[in-house]
Amino acid sequence: MSESIRDIEVSLGPRSYRIHSGPGLLRDESWLCERIPHRRILLVSDENVAPLYLDRLQAALGERELHSQVIPAGEAEKTLARLGEIHDHCAQIGLPRDGVILALGGGVISDLAGFAAATWHRGVDFIPLPTTLLAQVDAAVGGKTAINHPSGKNLIGAFHQPRAVIADSDTLTSLPEREYRAGLAEVIKHAVIADPHLLHWLEARVRQIKERDPGTLADTVIACCRIKAKIVSEDETEQGRRAILNFGHTFGHAIETAGKHGEWLHGEAVAAGMALALELSRRLELIDEDYRNRIIGLMKALELPVEAPRMPPEQWLDLMGRDKKVSAGRIRFIVVDGPGSAVVRDAVDPATLHEVLQWSPSR
Repeated sequence: MSESIRDIEVSLGPRSYRIHSGPGLLRDESWLCERIPHRRILLVSDENVAPLYLDRLQAALGERELHSQVIPAGEAEKTLARLGEIHDHCAQIGLPRDGVILALGGGVISDLAGFAAATWHRGVDFIPLPTTLLAQVDAAVGGKTAINHPSGKNLIGAFHQPRAVIADSDTLTSLPEREYRAGLAEVIKHAVIADPHLLHWLEARVRQIKERDPGTLADTVIACCRIKAKIVSEDETEQGRRAILNFGHTFGHAIETAGKHGEWLHGEAVAAGMALALELSRRLELIDEDYRNRIIGLMKALELPVEAPRMPPEQWLDLMGRDKKVSAGRIRFIVVDGPGSAVVRDAVDPATLHEVLQWSPSR
């Protein structure tokens, strides 16, 4: 089995770590124990994922002092109250500075458990065990941890790099279809902003992707992790280039907040947000209509939503104005300026923006 494991280095000096990706990682007890050497462990998961993998992990790490905390599933759980419960659990078990918090689940669990790790004892080790496509290609990689605030998504958080990322590709077979499709939005995002060859590759494999072909999935995860690892290594705390990873997110986070972090899955909101970001890019004359339609066509082929909810422009602006990426009072947008290339724009003409917010891909 070990021969099928592929590793990618996230180069950050003393905070460097490896992303391990491949089938059966959560079943290989000796390999897993080598990557999780801690004696005292708190494993955080949710009610959907824990029944599938928690017993397996407890058996694999049986000689350790492993405690588990299972919370309800969903974006609505990324709250101060849930964070406090994890801190309470850390206190109850006496999680020491040389302990570790494991995050078994998707992006919500990764964000929440990661922020708990960042804030307990001012930072303990954190190892995500991502079980969704979205988490394996994006949320678990890069050290962004956060919880939501009623006024906006991920407004409370910290950069806290993991000790390692262990992505078992076998877990993707158990994903509900909607969750799986939502993760494909982040896959397309990586191709659009950084790798035109990956975009061609995805377009040629729509059928295999929809059928969850194991080899295609493994290659997809590795390709996205390689892109993100390179960008994070260049700009760990998002002072420059890393901002392009937010393509579609300024619009997408507004969609999620309007839906009270429950109506739209994160990947679904990002997909609709990317459609708007592509139209903004076209109106800024950075790409042409054909390229915009090409990306939207790929999202449609993979059954992602591309229609944003209808909201008055004033509501859009209010929601986007609360985004953590606002700088000097200006909303920052990530726009595409060519195949595999994206840039930040924070001086968008209000009339152009209003037109984009009222645009629909179906017209």
